[in-house]
Amino acid sequence: MAQARYDAIADFYLAGFDSVDDPASRALLDLLGPVAGLDVLDAACGHGRITRELARRGANVAGVDISGRLVSHAIEAERTEPLGIGYHHADVSAVGAVRTDAFDLVVCHFGLSDIDDLDGAVAGISAALRRNGRFVFSILHPCFGGGKDIAGSWPTAGSYYDEGRWTAQEVRSTLRRQVGAHHRMLSTYLGSLRRAGLWTDAVAEPRLAPNWDPAHDADRKPVHLVVSALKAGAPGALPA
Repeated sequence: MAQARYDAIADFYLAGFDSVDDPASRALLDLLGPVAGLDVLDAACGHGRITRELARRGANVAGVDISGRLVSHAIEAERTEPLGIGYHHADVSAVGAVRTDAFDLVVCHFGLSDIDDLDGAVAGISAALRRNGRFVFSILHPCFGGGKDIAGSWPTAGSYYDEGRWTAQEVRSTLRRQVGAHHRMLSTYLGSLRRAGLWTDAVAEPRLAPNWDPAHDADRKPVHLVVSALKAGAPGALPA
């Protein structure tokens, strides 16, 4: 279960992932644009690194995560530096886990590949959005990703077309060696969005520094994918 996987590594996650000064985080925040005064949900918020940045930028933010231990860390950070954030321990893919028609934006930073029920999560996120609200998420690029001693989006011995949850073995895949990840094709993500009435309106494939991993050739192939999708008025309808 995802809760148990992330509860087990909460302290490791807190120590190793707390900056927003990286290409993927910057691309995510750029696609979000100005957030001051907006109601924003951070889905799979973890210990709140993106949640806090959004609050500092003036958003009214709530965070939700399946890991009780990570949510506890987020609540402790809120006590230390109050930003008006409300955190909730819940599974975003469960029916009724988040409020309906309550948010202008939903963000999910590297969370979708950790969620077992993609369609359930995307449907819940869509329901949480107001009409013409946006969902912006980042994932390891499903077509590329990885590098020397860093796992890509699917096992080295596998194929892009082989979807499923797997656990990385590469030395530098410090997180995914412990909790694994779901590989899904790009078409699977887009189909899930479409079924939930979410229409892709912007995509970013941030370029990493050339010295990130010379063996990967990071200046030629993207490692991360960031997507913005707009909520239509009803499933099957184009955004107004």
